[in-house]
Amino acid sequence: MSAKPLRRGTDPARESIPLAVVRRSAAMLLRLVFSIRVIGAEHVPATGPVLVAGNHTGFLDGPLVMILLPRPSAFLVKSELYDGPFRRVLTFARQIPVHRGSPDRTALTRALGVLAGGGVLGVFPEGTRGEGRLESVQHGIGYLALRAGCPVVPVVCLGTADALPKGRKLPRWRTRIDIVFGPAFDLDVDGNPRARSTVAAAAEQIRVRLLAHLDSLDGPGA
Repeated sequence: MSAKPLRRGTDPARESIPLAVVRRSAAMLLRLVFSIRVIGAEHVPATGPVLVAGNHTGFLDGPLVMILLPRPSAFLVKSELYDGPFRRVLTFARQIPVHRGSPDRTALTRALGVLAGGGVLGVFPEGTRGEGRLESVQHGIGYLALRAGCPVVPVVCLGTADALPKGRKLPRWRTRIDIVFGPAFDLDVDGNPRARSTVAAAAEQIRVRLLAHLDSLDGPGA
C-alpha cells in the first residue's frame, strides 16, 4: 500500500499558503530595509532532500537564508529563542528548536524527518555566532548528512554582522548583504555512519568545504 500524501501544512517539502505569503512578504520588506544580493541560488536542487550549511556571524543569518531560499525550509534554531517573543514566529515557520551542549535526539529526529520527506534542512554548524571562520563545527551536521545521504549546499552570509551588530536593537538602513550559495556536494566518507569517528570525519569534510566556499569570496563586492 502506498503512503498517503502529506498535507501541505505538514509536508516538509512544501509550505502552507499562509507561510508562503508571509515568507514572500518578509522577503520584500528585507529588500527594502537592506541592499541584498542572493547569488548562486541555482545551486540549490529544485527537488529532493538538501542540507544547507552556513557560516554564522550575525543574528540575521538564519532568518535571511530561510526567507530568501528558493525552496521552503526548516532550520535548526537554538532553543533559547523559543523562551522569548520569537516563539510563535518560529513555531509558525516550522523551525526546529535544538538544545545545545548535548545531543538533542528530538531535534535530530525532526531534522531527519524533514530530509526523509524530501525537504530542505538548514544548519549553522558552528553552533553560535562568532567571526564565521569555521574553526570548529558541531558533529551533528555530519550525522545528519550521513544518515540522510543527501547533497550539502554551502551558504555564506556577508554583511549581516554590520547590518545588525551585536547589542544593537535596530538594523543599519540599506546595509549591503550578500547571501552566496555554493555548488552542492556529496560526502565522501568511509566507515560506519553511526560511528563517532565517521561522524566526525563527515563534519570535518563539511567544515572544509564550507570554509573553501567562504575563502573563495573576497567580500560583499565579490
